[in-house]
Amino acid sequence: MSGHRWAARAAAGAAAVALTVTGGAAAQADDDIASLTAEQIADRSRDALLGVSSLHLSARGDLDGSGEQMSVDLTLDREGNCAGGVDMGEDGSVEIVKRADDVWLKPDKAFWETHVPIGGSTFDAILDGRYMKAKADDPRLLTVTEVCDLDTFRELITDNPDATERGTLTKGRETEVNGAPVIPVTRTQGTERLTVDVATEGEPYPVRITVRGADEEGTVSFSGFDRPVPAQTPAASETVDVTALLGRSVKPT
Repeated sequence: MSGHRWAARAAAGAAAVALTVTGGAAAQADDDIASLTAEQIADRSRDALLGVSSLHLSARGDLDGSGEQMSVDLTLDREGNCAGGVDMGEDGSVEIVKRADDVWLKPDKAFWETHVPIGGSTFDAILDGRYMKAKADDPRLLTVTEVCDLDTFRELITDNPDATERGTLTKGRETEVNGAPVIPVTRTQGTERLTVDVATEGEPYPVRITVRGADEEGTVSFSGFDRPVPAQTPAASETVDVTALLGRSVKPT
C-alpha cells in the first residue's frame, strides 16, 4: 500500500485536544468544574482524557489544513486494540479492526484506485469485499496500527508547545452536548478558534472539540470512556493474508 497519508491524517483529531492544554493552576478534585478558570478546566479535561483506558473517537471535517474533508470513527484502547474506520469521501474509505497482534483492513474500490494507482484494481478484485489480514508489526502497516493505539493520541496530547504559544483561553456559559451538561472553553489564536466542551457531571472529559480557522474546520467528539473495544474479529473466510496479496517483495512505505 502506498504512503498511508490517510492514516497520519486520522491522528489530527487528537492534536486538537493538545492545543487546549495550558499551564494553569491545579484544581482540587472536589471543585465544581464550572466554577474554575478556563485554564484550570482545560487542565482538568486533559488529565481526565489521559487517564482513560479506552474511548470512542469521532472526527469530521478538515482538521489538518489539507483542504480535504474526512471522517474518522474509531473505538480504541491503550493495548492497541481498535475497531472502526476512516472515510475520505471520493478518495475512498477503510474499515479497520485490530486485536492483539493482528490487524484487518478492508479498503473500498475508491481507496485502491486513489492510493494504489498501479495494481490497486487488481488488489480490489482479489479481496472481493474481504479483509486484508496482517501482523500488527508489519512495517507496511505501522502508521495504521499506530493510529489504532490510544497511546499514540496520548503522546499527541502530552507533546505540546509552551503555554505562551497557546493563545488566549476563555470560558463560556454552561450548555449541553447531546443532552449532557458541559462548559465550553475556547482558545483563540490569530484566526483560529478551538472550543472544547468539557463535561460538568462526573469526570471532566472533553466530549466535543470544534475547530474553526483559516485552514482547519471540523469537529472531534469523544465518548465511551473506559468501555472495552469490541472483541469480534473478521472470520477466516472473510480475510486474505497480506503476504499473499501484496507479495513478500513489497518494501515498506
